[in-house]
Amino acid sequence: MYGVVTRNEEELEWGEFDRGFYEVKDVTGRAAEPLESGVNMISCFGDTAAGESNPELVPVSEDGERATREQPYFDWGFVCPSRERYREGLLEMVDDCVAANPDVRLDDVGFPRAEYCHCEVCDERFADSEFDDRYAWRADVITDFVAEAADRIPGRTYLTLYPDPYPGHLYERAGLDLDALADHVDEFVVPLYDMAYETTYWLETIASGFADLLDAPFSVELYAVDVDIDNLIHAAEVAAEYGESVLFGYDASNARAAVRRMQADAQDGESYGG
Repeated sequence: MYGVVTRNEEELEWGEFDRGFYEVKDVTGRAAEPLESGVNMISCFGDTAAGESNPELVPVSEDGERATREQPYFDWGFVCPSRERYREGLLEMVDDCVAANPDVRLDDVGFPRAEYCHCEVCDERFADSEFDDRYAWRADVITDFVAEAADRIPGRTYLTLYPDPYPGHLYERAGLDLDALADHVDEFVVPLYDMAYETTYWLETIASGFADLLDAPFSVELYAVDVDIDNLIHAAEVAAEYGESVLFGYDASNARAAVRRMQADAQDGESYGG
C-alpha cells in the first residue's frame, strides 16, 4: 500500500495512492484548513513561529540553552510540552481536523532532546509530581497529551516517531514511552529521509529495528523530492518489507512515477498457468 504526504489538496485524489496525509500545521508554524479528503497532520511541539513570537514558550536545558533553530542540532524551533494554553490550542486544532476527517496524524510529539526541559513550569511541575525520575515524569507528560488527543479522534490516531529504534533512545530523547503510547495510537509513522537513497542497507537496518521494537503497526515514510526514480523504487521495495504502507513525502509527481513503474513491473511479472 502506497501513500502520499503533501501540502497540495489535489494530490490527495491521485489514484496511485491508497492513502493521503495533508499537512495542516508544519514545523514553521504555517497552518492551513483541514481537508475531508486526507488524514490531517499536525506538527505539535515543533513550531518555530510560536517560539519566536512567544520566547517564554521555548524549552530550555539545565544550562540555559534554548531549543531554537539557531542551535546547530535543531532544524526548527520547539515549544515546551508542559505549556497548558499551547496544548489546549493543539487540542482545538485536533477538533477542527476531526470535523473534516475522523483520522488524525500527530507529528513532532515530545521534548526536543534529553536535556530538555528545565523551564520554570517544568521544574515546578516535576517537583510537585509523584515522580522521582525526571525521564519518567517527561514520559507521563507526553503520554497524557497523546491520550487527550486520541480521545478526541474518532478514527485512526497516527503518531510520527523520530527514526531511532535503539532501545530506550526515544524514551530518553523525547519522552516517548512506546508501550504506554501504543494504548492510544493505532499506527506509528517512521520517516526515513535521504536525499538520494543510493544505498539502502541503513534503511533496512532502521526499519527492521522498528519492526522488532513495536507491537503496533507502523508505516515508513520516504523523502521523494528530486530523488532518482530507480533509487526511490529500491527504497520503497525495502521499506515495504517492514511497514504497513510506504508513504512518499513532498513530491507527489515523483512518487506517482515510482508507483506507476512498480505497478507496471508487477503486472509484467504476472504469469498464468493453463
